[in-house]
Amino acid sequence: MRCFLASLALAALTIGTASAETRNGPELVIADNDYLGPGGSNIQSVIPLLNNPKLKVLGLTVVAGDDWENAESARIRRFLEISGHRDVPVYDGATQPLINTVALTRLREQQYGSLPWKGAWGGMGSMDKTPDTQPAVAPTPDGKPALQPQGIPAALFMIQQVHAHPHEVTIIEAGPMTNLALAIRLDPSFASTAKQLVFMGGYLDLAMMSVTGNADNGSDFNLIFDPEAAHITLTAPWAHITSVANVSNDVVLSKAEVEAIAKDHRSAATDYLVRYYVPLAMWDEVTSAIVADPSLITRKQDAYMDVEIGKGIGYGHAYVWPDALAPKAMGVRKVSIVQTIDVDRFKKLYAGWAQGFMGKH
Repeated sequence: MRCFLASLALAALTIGTASAETRNGPELVIADNDYLGPGGSNIQSVIPLLNNPKLKVLGLTVVAGDDWENAESARIRRFLEISGHRDVPVYDGATQPLINTVALTRLREQQYGSLPWKGAWGGMGSMDKTPDTQPAVAPTPDGKPALQPQGIPAALFMIQQVHAHPHEVTIIEAGPMTNLALAIRLDPSFASTAKQLVFMGGYLDLAMMSVTGNADNGSDFNLIFDPEAAHITLTAPWAHITSVANVSNDVVLSKAEVEAIAKDHRSAATDYLVRYYVPLAMWDEVTSAIVADPSLITRKQDAYMDVEIGKGIGYGHAYVWPDALAPKAMGVRKVSIVQTIDVDRFKKLYAGWAQGFMGKH
């Protein structure tokens, strides 16, 4: 541990000069995600972040969740190649949750019912043939990336960056929180040294949706996949935490809207968006957009939040309390829950970000 902390201190010193240069510059961000692809909300969440003069992306970090980590890493690296952003570094992260496993999830499905979405462990299908560890990356139609991931783990990279730029780095978490939990356990000052955490998750009051609507929209997958990591992360001493969940369920771009974005900005990247269009809610794009332009938020509610880690039917579910009732002695933190956004303005901004992101090649 002493050697590890010494290496952190050295890393912070060697890149500390850059910190002073960015204090009055763009917002510094690290985007941690389970980059399922090609196409879809995970990959498309980088569009509001790159080529945006208000933001500087220090790196993209990858965590297992919607797909196996090695496949996600390949997909986001390939998208960066296709869209001309090879300069953006990608850092591989956790390949498994802290405690949750394929076998435990199979057992819970037998006890409490099936999960609508299982991510890497079966998608929307069965877990019967799911391996316990990640398999080799399968070929996909977007091709194999030549761009390689960086040589240090995601958690270590995030620790280095928050110490290089104390109280300036916004962490965008749009996947399971395993990498963040590892960073917090490796360095207890990590969360308090970051600027803020903005995460996709924390669904509330959606039990009926699984019966009357889209069951996947009522499933808090990012928390369910690794509940212990979510608990560790949400009870860490962040200066500010924002939750983006229910509000994003009804935000969808139609195929026609995506084609309109690409119409006058033909490039390999716009062709990618049209070719791999998926009619899903823009969960991760909304999360990134709120960092790019916080004025998109039109209503929010503060509450104390934690995640259930008891091995029952509520495992991985978020719970909230008002200030007067919160069990603060247990380390729960106040979270700003986004309730409404300006959807029309978001779509216009997203179109502009996409067109600027793509450019003309």
